[in-house]
Amino acid sequence: MKFFIDSANLDDVRKAVELGMADGVTTNPSLMAKETGISFHQQIATICGMVDGPVSAEVTALDYAGMVKQGRELAKIAANVTVKLPLTPDGLRACRVLADEGTMVNVTLCFSAAQAILGAKAGASFISPFVGRIDDVGEHGMSLIAEIVEIYSNYDWDTEVLVASVRHPTHVLEAARIGADVVTMPFKVLEQMYKHPLTTIGIDQFMADWKKSGL
Repeated sequence: MKFFIDSANLDDVRKAVELGMADGVTTNPSLMAKETGISFHQQIATICGMVDGPVSAEVTALDYAGMVKQGRELAKIAANVTVKLPLTPDGLRACRVLADEGTMVNVTLCFSAAQAILGAKAGASFISPFVGRIDDVGEHGMSLIAEIVEIYSNYDWDTEVLVASVRHPTHVLEAARIGADVVTMPFKVLEQMYKHPLTTIGIDQFMADWKKSGL
């Protein structure tokens, strides 16, 4: 399973790269808005230079023509740019055009298996179901991931299941058990994955014993 970092913050991306845990990056307009005083295209270009894998950059147009235009502009930034499109009729139409041109596309804001089927049929490189937001409305987001993974396994579609809106390490663990292709997470969730109180206690005990030994 690949790990993507869900952030437009260069420090977050850099720390994940240093850990060897950044297979790619996902951004969106909300994440970009947190990074004040930057050029959107330049920020994407910088991130693309930091990681070897896909970097999702989202369009802000809502109409088909605008999405295609912006998508083509984003694709010119770097070879590893993945154009992020919403799961709407115009977004799916734009996905097919951009995918046919050889551009990676991440179809985002997926909340049902039916939508995921449409994304795969449109030629998406990635489909992004939002598990945290589904949990927020009292449903079980990971059940959707299991359903999509099962459906995709029946066909030779190239679309990868990218688990998004990840809130905690349990989402990552469940995604791995189900067999999702990618999980994108905030850097703080990645940090939570390697922290355990028994690890800290074990290190402290080893160091205390080493000092006592006088070696």
